[in-house]
Amino acid sequence: MIQTPLRVSVSTWALHELLGTVAPGRPGDPEGRLMTPRESGSLDLLHVPRELARRGITTMELCHFHIPDASDCYLEEWAAAREDAGVQLWSLLIDDGDLNHPEFGDRDRDWIIGWIERASRLGAQCVRVIGGKQPLTDESLARSIAQFRILTMEAYVRGLHVLTENWFPTLSTPAAVQALLEETGGAVGLNFDFGNWSGPEKYTNLAQIAEYAEGCHAKWDNDDDFLRCLEITRSAEFSGPYTLVHGEPGKTWESLEQQRALVAPYVA
Repeated sequence: MIQTPLRVSVSTWALHELLGTVAPGRPGDPEGRLMTPRESGSLDLLHVPRELARRGITTMELCHFHIPDASDCYLEEWAAAREDAGVQLWSLLIDDGDLNHPEFGDRDRDWIIGWIERASRLGAQCVRVIGGKQPLTDESLARSIAQFRILTMEAYVRGLHVLTENWFPTLSTPAAVQALLEETGGAVGLNFDFGNWSGPEKYTNLAQIAEYAEGCHAKWDNDDDFLRCLEITRSAEFSGPYTLVHGEPGKTWESLEQQRALVAPYVA
């Protein structure tokens, strides 16, 4: 587990409307895109660290598909811009791949390893990897655990820590999250997301995994939900970055400031 001070962070997903970028490249499809790109964006990714620092935010997360050029030259240029701005890259969010797919799991794992290598060039502390997209069964969970054991070694030799998230079918229950984290012996940490689970058991389920959280996607839906999830992290003595991931269309920066004000008492 990485010990980090409480602080507010911002994900480039919150800035998606401003960036407008969805770079090509999916497992098995170099030209495929994870989603439809916007026609244009008003914010260059190279300028994001500076814009965050100007607003007093010195920690961020970066979605892999927002990187317009995966060449070593560009990665080093972006890392230099981040360092010049005094901003820490907490995590590279690897938002694609299905580790426990019965046919393509190994292919996707190797694709993820390529992004782990790029994360090291960017100066990230962590990478966040999807736990698996297959329906939750003992077999699919076992495949995920085996794949994460490989990924954690690949990350370790590059000075990185691997996180996963309570997201997608394989990690859709507290028991599954706990099993993966415990079976990997602490080598995998948890990025705790407010918004990926829903339903009447949402808060009970989140409370069961909050103790494992090393990072947090403080995903705003409404103020009541947001504050209730923040209280869960406080009760669990969470000590990592609260990353804001929701940018309200048409008023991105204003909405982030409003969310930051709600989080402020929890990082004071």
